[in-house]
Amino acid sequence: MADGRGEVLRRKLGSVKADAQAQADAGKAGPDKAWRMALARSARDQVKLTLDVTRLRVDRMSLAELLDLAPERGLIAVLEGPKQALGVIVIAPDVMAGIIEAQTTGVVTAAPAQGRRPTRTDAAMMAGMIDGALAEVEQSLQEVEDCTWALGYRYASFLEDIRPLGLLLEDVPYKMLRAEVSLAFGAKTGEIFMALPARTRMGAAPVADDVRAAAKALMFKQDLAAHVMGAGCELVGVLDRMSLTLAQVMDFEVGMVLPLGAASVERISVEGLDGRALWEGKLGQNRGMCAVRLTEQLGGFSAGLPPLSHDNFAQSGDHHSAGEVPQMEEPMVMNWATGTG
Repeated sequence: MADGRGEVLRRKLGSVKADAQAQADAGKAGPDKAWRMALARSARDQVKLTLDVTRLRVDRMSLAELLDLAPERGLIAVLEGPKQALGVIVIAPDVMAGIIEAQTTGVVTAAPAQGRRPTRTDAAMMAGMIDGALAEVEQSLQEVEDCTWALGYRYASFLEDIRPLGLLLEDVPYKMLRAEVSLAFGAKTGEIFMALPARTRMGAAPVADDVRAAAKALMFKQDLAAHVMGAGCELVGVLDRMSLTLAQVMDFEVGMVLPLGAASVERISVEGLDGRALWEGKLGQNRGMCAVRLTEQLGGFSAGLPPLSHDNFAQSGDHHSAGEVPQMEEPMVMNWATGTG
């Protein structure tokens, strides 16, 4: 009898211990739960934005499958982890647009994202939230076994398109965390996915030095192009040039009119600060403002650039139509007192 009661008691105690262990296991943060919470907290702390993860999947896939999943015009952020391991986060256009709206205006609108490629400025605005989410994941999973693959990653760089990613990432299995998110209670929705090598760096096959060098060279080229194309460029419109003595210049007075005999609004030289003539054009007006209508590209400009078009504020030809710069018929006289024509 005593043995029977003892057996029943042992079974009950065993059941209680099993339930406690199950609850403890359920409370442990896995990568899915950690990523869900990390995105929401980082959006709240870094961007002051309400972000809800409506659906999340954890998949395992090859590099080729990963590259096929990237959304068109999504922001591609390269992550760097322990021992130079690399991963990637891709943010869908609508989600990126909503995060930028939250940072710039404080209001996330329902308007769809513009059909443009993400820029380096967009990536810089995303970097804080990305690093915040990665730090949250690391804090949640650092005590969890079998999750070392998700630790130690931070934002490293930005890619303009998906093609260099195939050279940059190792051809190994990847853990993919695909989160469908809702911003500002449904104002904008879309996907954020993060892909990291499924194993720690010690278990990954090394990338050939020449392949990694080629990928880094491409990233450097993109960085350099972004900086160069964003630099300021000053052009000067020249009506005419004349030679005067210093004595003549010193005799200038307020209200004096200096005739420009060879000047013509039909032929304006557009020059760089080094004095090289780049284009010829006509002086006129466009929407009430002074404008130069470019008519001819000169040899002083760099070869290989695309021909002039309406898209870059110039349109070749001598005909006029609605919306184009009209020709000015009056002769040009420079008023030296006011600097106006």
